Amino acid sequence: MRPQRDIMAVGAPVPFARPHDLLWAAPDANVEFDGQPPAWLGAGWMRRAPLVVRREDTRDGRVPAGLRGIARNERCKCYLDRASVQRLVSPEMLAAGAGSASQHGVPALDALAALAPALHAIGLAWGPTGGVGFFLACGLPVLRPDSDLDLLVRAPQPLSGDQADALAALQAGAACRIDIQVDSGSGAFALAEWRRGGRRVLLKTGAGPVLTDDPWRTAA
Repeated sequence: MRPQRDIMAVGAPVPFARPHDLLWAAPDANVEFDGQPPAWLGAGWMRRAPLVVRREDTRDGRVPAGLRGIARNERCKCYLDRASVQRLVSPEMLAAGAGSASQHGVPALDALAALAPALHAIGLAWGPTGGVGFFLACGLPVLRPDSDLDLLVRAPQPLSGDQADALAALQAGAACRIDIQVDSGSGAFALAEWRRGGRRVLLKTGAGPVLTDDPWRTAA
């Protein structure tokens, strides 16, 4: 699978960044870290690896982001000025080419390619996130045979019964573990937790997690 390198040209207007979007900053960007930059993070990695937008409210125009390395424990938080963003790749952009994402030896990529037509047919905006989205956007070797497939589904209106059933069936029948996060507009929740029922679901918002019995009403 060839990485999605030409989705948005450098210098093109960058839309408003949302959680899980992948960003490339200008070489002279002022990236402010949450503490000291980790030892694994070098200038070469910063040039190649995108930053991942985090779900955090900020009031000063900065974009909350995170960086990941090759190892699972290599993660750090940072912030950058919106004006420093040169390029953006969203999960929805990656979904456009997901049908050809299969790569021998990586079950998460095979699962994405197999599920893409059914996901498109549900009629909701969606895309891969996590390690799969990161790899598709930049090609850096962060995936392993046991990597999960993380998917984001945007549902500004409550899921219909058919939509929820279709997503749950795809999640249950895949060859690897799939985590589906549903974004209701101002927060995201796990489809599996919502489907289990019960009184409340954990909604991840820019102000922190909240428990709610209706993630769409909370978003409104």
